[in-house]
Amino acid sequence: MAVSHFQPPAASDPLGDVLHMLRLNGTLYCRAELGAPWGVALPQMENAMLFVIITAGEGWMRLPNRDAVLVREGSMVVLPLGTPVELASSPDMKTTPLFDLPATRVSERYELMSIAGPGPVTRAMTGVVAFDDVAARRLVELLPDVLIVDRWHDAAGGWVRSTLDLISHEAADLRPGGEAVITRLADILIIQAIRTWLDTAPESQTGWLAGLRDAQLGRALAAMHNRPGENWTLEQLARIAGMSRSGFAARFAETLGVPAMRYLTDWRLQRARLAVVEGRETLSRIARHAGYQSDAAFGRAFKQVFGESPGSLRRGTSRSFSELDQKMALSH
Repeated sequence: MAVSHFQPPAASDPLGDVLHMLRLNGTLYCRAELGAPWGVALPQMENAMLFVIITAGEGWMRLPNRDAVLVREGSMVVLPLGTPVELASSPDMKTTPLFDLPATRVSERYELMSIAGPGPVTRAMTGVVAFDDVAARRLVELLPDVLIVDRWHDAAGGWVRSTLDLISHEAADLRPGGEAVITRLADILIIQAIRTWLDTAPESQTGWLAGLRDAQLGRALAAMHNRPGENWTLEQLARIAGMSRSGFAARFAETLGVPAMRYLTDWRLQRARLAVVEGRETLSRIARHAGYQSDAAFGRAFKQVFGESPGSLRRGTSRSFSELDQKMALSH
């Protein structure tokens, strides 16, 4: 029996479709118990998002070129771009690099860390996560370097507070399936933080996001996103948008800053690059899904945009993952 996978309607809510694709893939979770004085420096996380939930106590957050901010119990800090951050028991406390601190590996992706200081204890849950969809990654790239979900400013009937409390409970008990529960709950909170930013930030009303919000352009964008390998023409996309060919071409270029067919080519190649890095499909199959009839044509286009061939990128990615695994194993 074939398994049916839910696909949201292409024309219903293109921006909502992108949020639908924001499913986190956990790389590493850490539960920390920190007795003051303490200070931890989390490094830049390439191509990943970092979140920190203060489940008990409080701590000071320091980002590059910013004043320290007090983060209280029940708050969640989201760093969409993996920005390096320091967390400490006081605003001027010195910090130790994360990988220099001892930790106990509970599972492949879950560890415990403890600093046994004599002062008040702060408990925190951190996660390094990534996304496996090009649309989701593009949205994340447009976000500010920090988002904060504060249970004390919960205007949604208390659900943020109760969700953070449940995460705290799961992190404390380490029951079977706890990592999966924490990941799903973090999904919800991160999406809510992004939705709040989309509703309030002026920069979310321009460019690609404005195109997704546009009732006509959004339909064409959804079609390209959902069926990138189809042999689209400008006329077909304009018909989906319910516009004339010339009117569609002009509005698309004005709103998104690139012509529609250039956007389609870039989108296909970005999806192809992600598939090459993931390594689950052959390069020939990836080329066909990207709309190329030959591996050679795909290779030329790929190298022109990314500066290396698909094969070279795949080999380099495999080496990088191997080296990262070795580093993590040696660190703890």
